Order: sequence, then structure tokens, then C-alpha cells
Amino acid sequence: MYQGFYNLTSGMLTQQRNLNTVSNNMVNIQTPGYKSDRMVSSTFQEEMLYRTGRTDKSRYTELGITSKIRTAQRTYVNYEQGSFNPTGGIYDFALSGNGFFCIDTPDGVRYTRNGSFRVDEEGYLTLNNLGRVQGAGGQPIQISNEDFAVTNGTIYGVDADGTARELGTLRVVDFEGEYQDVMHKEDYGLYSTDAAPREVMQGDTAVIWKTLERSNADMVDEMTSMITSQRALQSAAQMLKMYDQVMNKSANDIGRM
Repeated sequence: MYQGFYNLTSGMLTQQRNLNTVSNNMVNIQTPGYKSDRMVSSTFQEEMLYRTGRTDKSRYTELGITSKIRTAQRTYVNYEQGSFNPTGGIYDFALSGNGFFCIDTPDGVRYTRNGSFRVDEEGYLTLNNLGRVQGAGGQPIQISNEDFAVTNGTIYGVDADGTARELGTLRVVDFEGEYQDVMHKEDYGLYSTDAAPREVMQGDTAVIWKTLERSNADMVDEMTSMITSQRALQSAAQMLKMYDQVMNKSANDIGRM
């Protein structure tokens, strides 16, 4: 009887955590470069069930393994590349291939696939007021006016006399190993890591101008997952209520007999 409380309560908590993950994905459907999360659950405190005789307890038969608790094991990030959205915005960039843009934040260098940049009051390329975008060598890129062009991630400004001059090249880096193991997801589409970055060579990853990478979260999949979790949560809540009523009956009514 009591095992049902463990099963149902842990199931409700797990489904609630999954709903939080799915909700976050749905909120970021329109966030450029967003990578969706997937929560994986597992069992906890597995136990072997045995059957023994009524009088002879020395011999027993294994019935199987049971677990009273289900819990969230880990949240995985889906790093697959999203589709491209041509925006025409002169400060919009997308990466085709592996790699990340580098952002100088107050907490240190962070990495992102979100190329929806702007310029600050001093003309430096920034990401949503989170920090300045790094150029080659880790230096910020200053764009004095909107009269510029981009070729393979290198930004060229045009002077008053029509002379083109290089303003900087967007720094794109990658990391050895699986992203799941080396990258830590933070807020606002940023990632941190203790791994050493390596510069991405031209040709391995293309920088696409006036384009943004869409979120790789799919609304249909997220809605399906949300409905499934909601129904599982509601069913567990109803069953838990029934268990409570049965326990109340056994304690109050049967106990007086």
C-alpha cells in the first residue's frame, strides 16, 4: 500500500520537472540559436522481490526487481543546428557548422549561437547588452556607421572617400569532445566551459550575414510532450487521492471494528 505513495508522488515530481523543461523550450521557440533541452528520468533505490514458503523461510524464489521512486536523472541539451532565417538585418549573423560566437561578459567569456547583435553607444558590436562580441585576438569590434559589408565573417567599413578598411573578424571557436560533457548552459542562450577553445578555421564553419539561426525546438513536439506530461501528472494526482481515501478508511472505519 505504502509503495503506491512513493511511486505516485515521485512520478508527479518528475512530470512537474519535465513540464518546466518543456515550458522553457516553448518560451524560447523564437530565440535565435536556442538549443532545446530534454529531461531524462530513471528509477531510484531498486530492490529485489522474493517469495518464500509459509513455514520454511530458508528457500526463496526471485520474483523480479522493483523500484519505489522515479526521479529526474539529467537534462540533456540538443546541440543540433537549427534552420536559417534570412532577416536582412545588418547586425544579424548565423553559423553554418560547429562553433560558437565569443562574448565578453562581466563574468568572463561566454559562448553563444545567437547572432542577433546590436551596437552600443560607443559603436561596439554587442549581444543584448550582455557583453561585447569578440573579434580575432579577443578584441571587440567597433563599427562606426551602418555603411559596411561582411565577407566570411570579416567586417569591412567604408570611409567617406569610398576606401574599404577592415574593422575586424568575428571570432568563432569550437571545443574538443562532446558538447554535453564540456559545455554548461546558462541563461540568455549563453554557455560556459572550462575547456580550452580552439579557433575555427575558415571553411570549416561559415558565417552567414543578415541571417539568424532559428531555435531547434519544435512546437509540435513540445506541445505533444507537454500534453503527455500533464495527463500523467493528473492521473497520478487522482490515484494519490484514491490512496489517501483508502488509508483514511482503514485508519478510521476499519480501525474501530
